[in-house]
Formats: sequence, C-alpha cells, structure tokens
Amino acid sequence: MLISNAYADSFGGFDAIMQRPDFLIIGLMVVAMYFVMIRPQMKRQKELKAMMDALAKGDEVVTAGGILGRIVKVADAYITLEVSTGTEVVIQRSAVTLLLPKGTIKAL
Repeated sequence: MLISNAYADSFGGFDAIMQRPDFLIIGLMVVAMYFVMIRPQMKRQKELKAMMDALAKGDEVVTAGGILGRIVKVADAYITLEVSTGTEVVIQRSAVTLLLPKGTIKAL
C-alpha cells in the first residue's frame, strides 16, 4: 500500500508533559523571568511613585539631570527647586530621582 495507517496520539495529562519536557522548561523560564525581572521592576516603580507623592517643601532632591536642590514650592505636576541662593528652577515632578537626607546640601 502507498498510504500508511494513521494512529491517534493521546495528548493530555502528566504523561504528555513528561513526553514533551520543552513545555515544562519554557514554563519554568517564564516563572523565573517574572521573579527575576518583572516583579523587582514593579516594586521599584511603586517605591518611586510613593516617593514622588511624598515630596514636600524643604526636601532635598536630585533630578534626572543631576541637579541638586531644595524644594521651595510644590504644585501638582511641577516643583520649584532652589539650586543656589536666590536661584530657583521649575522642573517636572517626575524628573526627581532621589530624595536626599535632610542637611545633605549645606551650601544653600
């Protein structure tokens, strides 16, 4: 005969997973990537948002551009930094990357 017989293959249950371990390996890789990359990034974003919401007048901060300053005025989307005596800069609130301990900037 020229045409061979087709036999049904059982797919399902634990036996099927053990016959094809590549599905198990891919699943473990996805779980590992979640715990190694995605979860820490979400935690960092949550901490950064909490820090931005807690900004207040008198806090000392560092911006994304590396500018150090003391917060003089806080608005909804913008803050005013005093970078030197008598010199104030208005920046977006999202540009703040680091909140410094009080008294770090002594020259102002």
